[in-house]
Amino acid sequence: MLPLTPQRNQHKTSSIKVIIKRASFITLGAILMAIGIELFLVPNQILDGGIVGISIILSYLSGWKLGFFIFLLNIPFFFLGYKQIGKTFALSTLLGITVLSIATFLLHSFPRFTDDLLLATVFGGITLGIGVGIVIRNGGSLDGTEILAILFNKNSPFSVGEIIMFFNFFIFILAGFVFEWDRAMYSAMAYFIAFKTIDIVIQGIDESKSAWIYEEIGKAIIDRLGRGVTYLNGEGAYTGSDKKVIFCVITRLEEAKLKSIVEDIDATAFLAVGSIAEVRGGRFKKTAIH
Repeated sequence: MLPLTPQRNQHKTSSIKVIIKRASFITLGAILMAIGIELFLVPNQILDGGIVGISIILSYLSGWKLGFFIFLLNIPFFFLGYKQIGKTFALSTLLGITVLSIATFLLHSFPRFTDDLLLATVFGGITLGIGVGIVIRNGGSLDGTEILAILFNKNSPFSVGEIIMFFNFFIFILAGFVFEWDRAMYSAMAYFIAFKTIDIVIQGIDESKSAWIYEEIGKAIIDRLGRGVTYLNGEGAYTGSDKKVIFCVITRLEEAKLKSIVEDIDATAFLAVGSIAEVRGGRFKKTAIH
């Protein structure tokens, strides 16, 4: 075995630091979401959307612990995430879901922070949204709904956001029958607050994002992310030198993976990521990840 050169050793140390930092933030985000759920929402019979919302309903009807359903129902999405987005995303998601499940177990016996429904809705939604935003910003997910929506989006005329909205609409309708209709309305309000809070944390919650990258990174994006790219010819205004610009469209769950790819190849490469409202036509589909 060849000894590690100083450059390789430095790169290995840097990678370990990145992994530890990412895992720490994902753990923090999952704990914050658990606080929002167990100390604000669930004690007041207020739901979150997505898989967590279904888990809350099942927990209420069966009497089983909420963390059990959160972990069990999200397992299939761990494998979907691995296939659709990649290993790093899948492992980050597994860590987040595991911490979330354990944290809900531990916090279940804690007293609720408030009995006021409005306060529970507002602060529960904010706390939950901050937690989810932190996890997404660090390359993971705490709910499989969006992964499922991305998968359905490939063969349907609806956007990812519209699919998630329809899914949550039926969850809140179900909540009205299981609990009371005012609880369903408070649940919708909490979801909206959490949605906007995530928007603030990750600075843009649009389903798709456009990325403009200077440097030769296109092949790595195709091989490791499974997204198509377009090469454009550019010219630096200051230097006058010719540049090749790479344009690609990704989902917000793939943003952290894209940044990781660029940093691995050239940490000094220029990268600009912006939100786009709609993607239609073309070949906005995943290819096989090698």
